[in-house]
Amino acid sequence: MAFKNVLDRTHIIQEDQGSLILDGRNTPQNISVYSFVLGAIFSASVSVGWYSETFSQLGVFLAALALFHELEYLFTALFNSNILSLDSFLINNGHQYHIAHGAAIIEFLIESYLFPNYKSIKLFYFIATVVGQFARSCAMWHAKHNFTHTIQYHKRKEHVLVTTGIYAYLRHPSYFGFYYWAAGSQLLLCNPICFIGFLVVMNKFFSERIREEERLLIKFFGNEYVEYQKRTFTWIPLIK
Repeated sequence: MAFKNVLDRTHIIQEDQGSLILDGRNTPQNISVYSFVLGAIFSASVSVGWYSETFSQLGVFLAALALFHELEYLFTALFNSNILSLDSFLINNGHQYHIAHGAAIIEFLIESYLFPNYKSIKLFYFIATVVGQFARSCAMWHAKHNFTHTIQYHKRKEHVLVTTGIYAYLRHPSYFGFYYWAAGSQLLLCNPICFIGFLVVMNKFFSERIREEERLLIKFFGNEYVEYQKRTFTWIPLIK
């Protein structure tokens, strides 16, 4: 009986070890795999961006995309380890998210073939993506444990209203950051169709999300948030 129990436990351990990678859990193995893949994409994309004349913009875009997802996990790990999961990479960000980036790559490739002279990298276009990433990273760094990737419908004890740092100048700086990061990525790729599509979709999404989030923030912080609302702006077009 004892020998049978040992065999059963060994079988369970072997089954558990066999599911350590890509099983959806926030294990060191899974984190390593995700980070390794993102790092490999970043490195390969930087090389393409540097050496390729035809696909330099695509290389820079993919490098920026890999860096974005890596930083999302990093800042969550630094300040919100209690809610940390593989979803903190924001890779599983919904079908629409993947469709949008897939469409952007397809448009770039088709237009590069049909209008090769039209696709040329311009430093000015890349600035919007850099500013967007900087703003979002600053927002996560300054908000620390107050930042979450999902709307909070119940106020946590440790939740405080952040009104200093980048939040003194921007309301919802993380949304501002992602908005201009995404819009800038399409300027970088010289994708006129996806650029317009991204703007329409993002304006609708952030308009609804900010409206819902601010309703809850007023519930959580009362007049303190109302006064903060009055003196700050989102600086996202068509969203006050």
